[in-house]
Amino acid sequence: MKQYDAIIIGFGKGGKTLTAEFAKRGWKVALIERSAMMYGGTCPNIACVPTKRLIHEAEKASWLNLQTYEQKAEAYKAAIARKNEMTAASRANMYNKLSSLPTVTIYTGMASFVSPNVVKVALPEGDIELESKKIFINTGSTSIIPAIDGLKESKRVYTSTTLLELDTLPRHLIIVGGGYIGLEFASMYAGFGSKVTVLEGGDKFIAREDRDIANAVKEVLEKKGIDIRMNARAQSIHDTADGVTLTYNNAADGTPYYVEGDAILIATGRKPMIEGLNLQAAGVQVDNHGAIAVNGYLHTTSPDIWAMGDVKGGLQFTYISLDDFRIIRDELFGNRQRTAEDRNPVAYSVFIDPPLSHVGITEEEAIRRGYSIKVSRLSPAVLPRARTLQQTDGLMKAIVDEHSGRIMGCTLFCAESSEIINTVNVAMKTGQHYTFLRDFIFTHPSMSEGLNDLFDID
Repeated sequence: MKQYDAIIIGFGKGGKTLTAEFAKRGWKVALIERSAMMYGGTCPNIACVPTKRLIHEAEKASWLNLQTYEQKAEAYKAAIARKNEMTAASRANMYNKLSSLPTVTIYTGMASFVSPNVVKVALPEGDIELESKKIFINTGSTSIIPAIDGLKESKRVYTSTTLLELDTLPRHLIIVGGGYIGLEFASMYAGFGSKVTVLEGGDKFIAREDRDIANAVKEVLEKKGIDIRMNARAQSIHDTADGVTLTYNNAADGTPYYVEGDAILIATGRKPMIEGLNLQAAGVQVDNHGAIAVNGYLHTTSPDIWAMGDVKGGLQFTYISLDDFRIIRDELFGNRQRTAEDRNPVAYSVFIDPPLSHVGITEEEAIRRGYSIKVSRLSPAVLPRARTLQQTDGLMKAIVDEHSGRIMGCTLFCAESSEIINTVNVAMKTGQHYTFLRDFIFTHPSMSEGLNDLFDID
């Protein structure tokens, strides 16, 4: 049995960063990844990076004003090839960077616990057991596959992972699920020239957002030709000679409908990747959602095993996995001041076109909590930078506590919002009065200077 100072299961953001940190300190580290195609984790291989690359490629394709399906399909195929080249180079770079460290050994195989300090790795040449007093789980998440008749038999059903491998542009893409992943793909494929139909099972479009923001997003997506159908509960899928048919019921009255396309994306959410880990053998418990239960320092119910990133539930963002690394580093080598409870507010961005970004609480949530608030709204169309970019769609919104002047929340549905929201987040994190942003000197013309007007609330 091979002995290590640390075993890390999963080559994700937190895991690979922790590996490098331990190696810098002379620790002997085993890093286990189930697939050679996932060196680096979900983000650079099948999620954040390749999807944002394709979103950018879709925007470029839309500028070309291609007329025929053949022209659009050729542009899409070339974009997929460039995306594949990028991810392959990134994967190789991250593998080489860590494998070159003298105290790091990378194992490519399935990991499962034998005991709280022993992990078995299934390798092509046979199983091997590794032992360590410190083990870190960073296995990420995987797509939730709903129970729809005919789904498993269909050859035209994809997840957000497998659709990125398809180099033939769907003429008509049907998306089951109107959440953020589904909407990013809807915006992307509409940009490439696909007809897109989104089936959302609920009666509220992007339910976690305020209704004015949700309505603005829906209006922009529909202007792109995206067909959004609410209360649509998928019932069955069957392949045809040249496509696929999905039947669904209206959840409100039970009326049956069907839609025909040539590809279906299942975007009904993601769940923690714990399959095969044999967590019971390590005394690691999961919660009601199948996520590994952790405390504020990311310890599992087995005291010398930690969990990082998506597998522990909560916000599924790469930057949360990176912050998990910081918490563990601080506990092991610092002053134990960082915990998972003290990192709010956390911003997020949805990379539709234009991107939707948010931090803090919404207006509806503030009202439910009984706060006295001031609300400000601003159309991006009034900003010179938005006009120069020819991206005037959207809505900017800020929520401020009426008594303290504290910024409680901000939603930016506008060009470059994924950058601007970080400025708002810094102001909130440092406890700035809203006038800090109202009176700040921004460059001109820039989208950021819109914060001057957005926070001119009095």
